[in-house]
Amino acid sequence: MTKIQELLETYKYITSKEATTLLEEIHFSDLLDIWPDLSSEDALGLFLFVPTDTKVHILIELDYEQQEHLISSLSNRGLVELLQLIEPDDLVDIMQSVNKEVRQKVWENLSEESRREMVFLLKYDEDDAAGLMTPRYLAIQSTITVGQAIQFIRKNCTRVEFLFNLYVIDKLQRLIGVISIKELLSAPDSSSVSDLVDGQYRFVYDDTDQEDVAQIMDTSDLPAIPVINHNNVLIGIVTFDDVIDVIREEDTEDMYKMGAMSGGSELYVKTSILGLVKKRTPWILILLILGTITANVLTIYEHLIAGAAFLFIFMPVITQTGGNTGSQATTLMIRGLATNEIRIGDAWRIMRRECLVGVIMGVITGLVIFLRGMILPPVITPYESLVIAISLTLVVFVSNLLGIIAPLGIHKMGFDPTVMSTPLLATVIDVAGYAIYFETARLLLKL
Repeated sequence: MTKIQELLETYKYITSKEATTLLEEIHFSDLLDIWPDLSSEDALGLFLFVPTDTKVHILIELDYEQQEHLISSLSNRGLVELLQLIEPDDLVDIMQSVNKEVRQKVWENLSEESRREMVFLLKYDEDDAAGLMTPRYLAIQSTITVGQAIQFIRKNCTRVEFLFNLYVIDKLQRLIGVISIKELLSAPDSSSVSDLVDGQYRFVYDDTDQEDVAQIMDTSDLPAIPVINHNNVLIGIVTFDDVIDVIREEDTEDMYKMGAMSGGSELYVKTSILGLVKKRTPWILILLILGTITANVLTIYEHLIAGAAFLFIFMPVITQTGGNTGSQATTLMIRGLATNEIRIGDAWRIMRRECLVGVIMGVITGLVIFLRGMILPPVITPYESLVIAISLTLVVFVSNLLGIIAPLGIHKMGFDPTVMSTPLLATVIDVAGYAIYFETARLLLKL
């Protein structure tokens, strides 16, 4: 029997001290794994017994409904003890999610300092850097010595969530540099902080989009990044744990868009039936309308299909191969744009490369379909196989080019390239592919 199973079966029948001792041996992540399967009664019972620091980890990771249930059930004394340990940025997230009654209860049990921090953070858009940041950081002036700086850290380190760097400011609170804790500890106590300041540091402005913040921290390999306003005044820092949440949310939203779905990054199990319908139906309707254009193309070449029945047999091969080619190219471009590996300035170089790639892929797929047409049933004549091969070569080339141009063009216009989702691109390629396929066949067969 695992410790979690033992706890679930016995926590109601043992003393609070025994339950707490058993819970101290279980990591909070293991508790979070089984939390969705607990009844409201069991969830509350376990929550009351876990150590306070574990309560914090659990609470900030739960969805808003579970947060409301737990906060509502806590006594004022228990809530005060819990709120003292929650970081301001996490507390803001909770306050923005829970209902009015729970929000009021939280507010009434906050300390004056926490209330000031909350009011300060709530001024900013939650999707900007300032909406992610914590106002709890350690900053010093450059005029003090290393020894004084170390004493300052010892006195104030418990006030901050993470301690990676010291931020050096002037008398007007403007950021002038950064010092790593490692560098500070390795310097003589008598050294001046000004001699250690690294003036080549990365920062973000308070209105920098959260996705850009995550990208900067990722590419620069930073555990934290300072946030300044447009007067260069240091107002907070964004730490890696908040960036991980942003990356997860943005990746989820991008995956939804690539799957032709709208909406945010809400959990599937927490989304209502109506919410799922609203998320998925708009793009389905758009694709449905676009798909009718395919029927129009087929109508135009109806006489051609009647005169060369073998063309009908290979229609699925044309659309599937073209769609797969375009999807590959689009995925490469979207990922490259997201990681800054690909920039708009590289567009012509990329186009030249992909034209060559498209030609080679087209020739290879054309050769394969040519041999298949003459060897495997239904067997067609060599000339008919050549018609299919040339058509497929052109379709693969054009599909690859469309898969490159679409995301680059959308990004150039300032929009999210993931809106050129795989289903949307596949529909466009179906129309273009059929047109190329039948027009090539018409010219070669002289029909």
